[in-house]
Amino acid sequence: MTGTVYTADHHVYELPALLRWSVVRTGSVPCDSFSVTFLYEKDMLPVLEKAAGFTAREGGRVMLRGVADEYTVELGPAGLTASLTGRGYAARLLDNESRPVTYEHATLEEIVRRHVTPYGVKSGEIAPLRADSVYTVAAGTSQWKALEGFCRTYGDFSPRFSGEGLLLAAPERPGRRLAIGDGDPVLRCVLREDHYGVLTEALVIDKTRNASYSVKNPELIAKGGQCRRVIYTPGQSTWDAMRYTGDYQIRRSREEEWSAVVTLPGSFPAEPGDRVELDLGRLGLRGTFRVAETEDSFSARDGAVSALTLKKEGVEACGYRNR
Repeated sequence: MTGTVYTADHHVYELPALLRWSVVRTGSVPCDSFSVTFLYEKDMLPVLEKAAGFTAREGGRVMLRGVADEYTVELGPAGLTASLTGRGYAARLLDNESRPVTYEHATLEEIVRRHVTPYGVKSGEIAPLRADSVYTVAAGTSQWKALEGFCRTYGDFSPRFSGEGLLLAAPERPGRRLAIGDGDPVLRCVLREDHYGVLTEALVIDKTRNASYSVKNPELIAKGGQCRRVIYTPGQSTWDAMRYTGDYQIRRSREEEWSAVVTLPGSFPAEPGDRVELDLGRLGLRGTFRVAETEDSFSARDGAVSALTLKKEGVEACGYRNR
């Protein structure tokens, strides 16, 4: 992999050969991130002091564009080296707060124009989405939350970023498919399931109508879980809106419940949004999973390795009206 630095005064510098590097892609939040280490010479200092942007390329293909956050210079056993770390373009929206604002029947295009474009982020895709109610951005809300909240509320999806740094404000389309089985050179596989914080029930209450809607998580209830949240909604909420609110809360609580991290030799075999058909008989792990995160790295000791974090799809919940 090669690295290119862009300075605040609009100069471009190609970094020397990278001794170590790591690129983490989520396409969302937490941000994509990178870290690179290379041999240092003193005339590099002015470049590092003004480093503002970074591009990682593999075989001529852009794997990540990001903002440079930190550099270090170290004199140690490996000689004189420098490291540069940073995050993907979602950082530009996370690091900036919005003024409080209320929209009447806003469109996603308007939200992007007001909360994204002024921060140097270009759009690759914007869904034709329009709010059917008032949308409010509270004081202290990041520009990312302003955008994500609109997409989740009115489109039931989360915005993402491509490796090239383009905003994808539209429902995700399944990417490539990758098959991993017992015959493949799997270096490591870690299966994890954590029920902490996962809701078994979201009770949505409309105090104006004295009505409630209970949305339950039958899968965790069957495992003996018990974790309820009570959410109050604005008056005159429809049953559909109340169900969506409860279902949304349960789905968000389940996002970190289950994961499998599969580590393979090589670089960049997949990216977030791809699907992996997994068949690891010794672990009893079979099925099709979404790639939620990738971590590709290189070092002299380990060579090039890629860790794919896989998540389940199709989480369901059941709702019940109460009066």
